[in-house]
Amino acid sequence: MSTVTRVRELVEPILADAGLDLYDLELASGLLQVLVDKEGGVGIDDIATVSRRISRALDEHDPIAGGYTLEVSTPGVERPLRTPAHFARAVGERVKVKVRPGLDGDRRFDATVASADEDTVTFAVADGTSRTLRYDDIERARTTFEWGGAAKRERK
Repeated sequence: MSTVTRVRELVEPILADAGLDLYDLELASGLLQVLVDKEGGVGIDDIATVSRRISRALDEHDPIAGGYTLEVSTPGVERPLRTPAHFARAVGERVKVKVRPGLDGDRRFDATVASADEDTVTFAVADGTSRTLRYDDIERARTTFEWGGAAKRERK
């Protein structure tokens, strides 16, 4: 069993007890990043509570060899998209995508997630075309936040 799987098994029940969902979990370069979410948003008190509980569970079970830093946060407004579930949740949202080198078409593009299944995601690209990619072909993707409302007029 991988370290990330062991950590996930420790973290998920803690988050469920707090009414939170695990959005993503990543262990890289000595940083354990736990991203949490819930309908209606996550408050700072939620983050503080689960951070303490997760830290205690990690200390008790010691699933990570060596030192690491624990970071518990939300995925934010511009969310990273790494899994099929992330892309499925983002259907209808605007995204920025960077694909792996060597694929046909632009390496970077802006689009809307049109559909997502277990193997591929289809984007409605800003230029009016559509593009279907395997998840392995995507180097990086994230939702984009667009500020709403009309621009304020300058006072004279």
